[in-house]
Amino acid sequence: MRLISALPLLAALAATPAFADWPDTLAAARGQTVYFNAWGGDERTNAFLDWVGEQTEELYGVSVEHVRLTDTAEAVTRVISERAAGQDTGGSVDLIWINGPNFLAMREQELLFGPFVADLPNARYVDLSPGAPAALDFTVPVEGMESPWRLAKFVFTYDSARVAAPPDSMAGFVDWAAENPGRLTHPDPSNFMGATFLKQALVELAPDPAALLEPVTDAAFAEQTAPLWEWYDALRPNLWREGEAFPENESVQQQLLNDGEVDIAMSFDPASTAAAIAQGLLPETARVFVPEGGTIGNVSFVAIPYNAASAEGAQVVANFLLDPAVQARMQNIEVLGSFSVLDPALLDAEARAAFDALPTAPSLPTLEELGPTLPEPHASWMTRLTAEWARRYTR
Repeated sequence: MRLISALPLLAALAATPAFADWPDTLAAARGQTVYFNAWGGDERTNAFLDWVGEQTEELYGVSVEHVRLTDTAEAVTRVISERAAGQDTGGSVDLIWINGPNFLAMREQELLFGPFVADLPNARYVDLSPGAPAALDFTVPVEGMESPWRLAKFVFTYDSARVAAPPDSMAGFVDWAAENPGRLTHPDPSNFMGATFLKQALVELAPDPAALLEPVTDAAFAEQTAPLWEWYDALRPNLWREGEAFPENESVQQQLLNDGEVDIAMSFDPASTAAAIAQGLLPETARVFVPEGGTIGNVSFVAIPYNAASAEGAQVVANFLLDPAVQARMQNIEVLGSFSVLDPALLDAEARAAFDALPTAPSLPTLEELGPTLPEPHASWMTRLTAEWARRYTR
């Protein structure tokens, strides 16, 4: 897929005060290399980001080097180290795929460039009103300090050839596991997918889910997590390997499902099951399910460190990621399959038609089938939750 240059659109936008400086940004960005620090654990995402770099270089003269991370904290630590060394310009990190606790940490330590999102021409296609999904990151207002680029929603995968009726709630996992001992597991909570499994249960089981949207306190943590630990104590003995060992990440768990060792896997990408089937990594009978009350969802963002060497180029890349043609390509199950962050009501007829024409698959859920999107707990809850799980259940 080739993209047509958006220069006529950009020229029109430049005439408005909000985008008056955008031509200057494009000029300064030309010739820059953007070191894009992003999780490298998914080859389809990696291929998509490679394509993004090819396009931005052709259209804007901005090249992209994907620095593949195993943990976003690696990039955050690098920026912290550079500031400690007095390197306030010419930093090694230009753009970070970031969420939740890492964004909060960088925001609190004033390690971010911005606000910049309102200056991106393609931000006009995104609902950035207060309280909108693209304006919040784990309940923390973004306030223009990071730009959205893809939607994520927690889902479960099961093999319909082996499982007739998966659990319809997190509470129901206890009875299901008791009836199917050893057929369920989750990634280690030190991995974000395992932590999300615990958060999903916490959101459903907490006496006051609204308390999870506020910064955690000792009293709130004790009260809201008490039902969670009771639930997990009942679940754990019937987990795979009796809850004494856990897959490292979602990819390992998916392999266990494909090998028939377990019956359920999990992902933060509703299209991942269809993509895995197409790659021969899951059987044709794999399907997606979510609890009846919905699942945790969030928006993936990109942020620019305060000392980025190529801040202008990073803005160009962030803006390109919001182009409707790019978002449609990203949502194409044959390319990546990640749901778009754009508001359909803000798109023109041609852009909406491009989304409507995207291919589908039996294992690709519709937005309606995914049910309600539940807000992430405040980022501080995840840190406490994973630490307490480790204290209780590891030796």
